[in-house]
Amino acid sequence: MSQGTLVKRQFGHRARLALSPAGVRAADDQAHAARTMWNLLHAWWRMMPKEERTLANADAAIRQARKDIGFLAVLPAQAAQAVLKTYFRAWQNCWEGRADAPNFKGRFRTVMSVDIPQGRDLNITRVHRRWGMVNIPKVGRVRFRWTRDLPVGKRANAENRITGARLIKDALGWHIAFRVQTLQGRPEPHEGPDIGIDVGVTVPIALSDGETYEHGEWLTGKEKSRLLHLEQRAAQRQRHRRPGERTSRRLHRTYDQIAGLRAKAKRRALDWQHQTTTAIARTYGTVVVEALTITNMVKSAKGTVEEPGKNVAQKSGLNRSINGEAWGRTVTMLTYKTAQLGGTLVKVPAPGTSRRCSACGFTTPGSRESQAVFVCKNPDCGWSGNADHNAARNVLHLYRMGLALIPAAGRAVVRRAKRVKPAAAR
Repeated sequence: MSQGTLVKRQFGHRARLALSPAGVRAADDQAHAARTMWNLLHAWWRMMPKEERTLANADAAIRQARKDIGFLAVLPAQAAQAVLKTYFRAWQNCWEGRADAPNFKGRFRTVMSVDIPQGRDLNITRVHRRWGMVNIPKVGRVRFRWTRDLPVGKRANAENRITGARLIKDALGWHIAFRVQTLQGRPEPHEGPDIGIDVGVTVPIALSDGETYEHGEWLTGKEKSRLLHLEQRAAQRQRHRRPGERTSRRLHRTYDQIAGLRAKAKRRALDWQHQTTTAIARTYGTVVVEALTITNMVKSAKGTVEEPGKNVAQKSGLNRSINGEAWGRTVTMLTYKTAQLGGTLVKVPAPGTSRRCSACGFTTPGSRESQAVFVCKNPDCGWSGNADHNAARNVLHLYRMGLALIPAAGRAVVRRAKRVKPAAAR
């Protein structure tokens, strides 16, 4: 890192909370109150005339709602203000074309979360090597897993500090995501070599220099058997439910166990992605990937009633495999990690990279004989090798020929074009 120029960096750190049963109920109540507050704000917004949709009027409305609706009082006042600011920011993003219009939040489709906007309210202390303590408003002092050094106590100052946090609940329980602000030196330009990357299903990541990053199953054999048993049990109980009957507690518990196993698999996949992308960003200076339109690649093949699709089951299995590899998340991780280490991530056009011969440059029909074998059908060439590494070399070739689409260093998200919203939405 260069010490001559210091830049402000903001990032998040997520840790698991060790809440008591009473603490879990209190956090759940706050999350439900925050979701209700959002829905009330959205109903108020749709009801009010356009000229009266101001921040001051919305603030007065939520203050009155906290007095009239008793269970909203469990939500701290600052968390309620954070809901208000987030809602107005959602409309701002909509008007600027960065997101769709905000809508009502459903009870079962919405991630349960509560914002803690002020970092000074957290009062974080480290108990010992594995655990820390944090103050959560209207819940109390709670332990959390200490897996990373945080700027607290003597390490905290105006430039290095925790600015706030957010409580988030998933299938594994409640977690806290700290918002950390630090002052770091601007990284020196990375002197590592250029590398092309081809992503796939059978071989997750293949590099143009012959390196391959692979992974096994995310769940063990015993865990996969357990998951199958739970899914069969849930399906059996679902079949015996009468129309309109509420879901039983036993079935809810089965759903929670299924979600817990799937969340464990996702955590392991995330860990593998982080380790792999960190190793690539540290080794190479310029990382070149394909500009894939993943949403188009995973479209269903079922077609219409008049023109039904073909090989629908096979296409569904391929779509699940593509979604399981999370190629977009891999590119996002590489984008910000290369930028932090002084490198660059570049995207090039994807068509033709798997069918072109990297040795002679010709594209001849039938050269890719199988998923792993590429044999050039050009009579003057005849080169053969691994198909994934051949595609990765073609990706790097496109960059060196100057066909870069998006030089994405320092940008994790490419903003969408602005869209014109109807005047009634405002």
